[in-house]
Amino acid sequence: MLWIIAGVVLVILLFVVLVYNSLVVLRNRIENAWAQIDVQLKKRHDMIPNLVEAVKGYMKHERGVFTEITKARTAFMKAKTVEEKAKADNMLAGALKTLFAVAENYPKLRASENFMQLQEEISGIESKIAYARQFYNDSVLAYNAKIQQFPYNIIAGLFGFREKPYFKAEAVERKNVKVRF
Repeated sequence: MLWIIAGVVLVILLFVVLVYNSLVVLRNRIENAWAQIDVQLKKRHDMIPNLVEAVKGYMKHERGVFTEITKARTAFMKAKTVEEKAKADNMLAGALKTLFAVAENYPKLRASENFMQLQEEISGIESKIAYARQFYNDSVLAYNAKIQQFPYNIIAGLFGFREKPYFKAEAVERKNVKVRF
């Protein structure tokens, strides 16, 4: 009888360890996915001063665009949480869309090799950010679903596993950019 009880306890203990380890793997995948987003966002933010310098001479009358880019970049640098960084990133993405839309009205700027190269690099980074966001959100989905499923939810609760936030676009950022002169 003692062997049966010891066997059951061992099976339960083994099950708890396996569940715990699977939750740790999912949590680490989310942290890795966030780190990948952060790397791409940092690359983009490092390119912003170069882009602004390339554009400044051509767009002297577009101070509002530069102000928005500067505010968004500053907000991102100060952001600590995923939600704060997502909000700042969405603000910057909108400002960059506006900048590129306004640039369409400056033929000499569009013809500038430096501007074209920067625009192409930022466009490539935007694609990588979109992919990284998707991977992050897929990882969050798998993790959040797992910690809500029985019996994982019991072990998740015991060991302090909490839901992770999704990287969401603000409603304003989903709209097309409208440029008015």
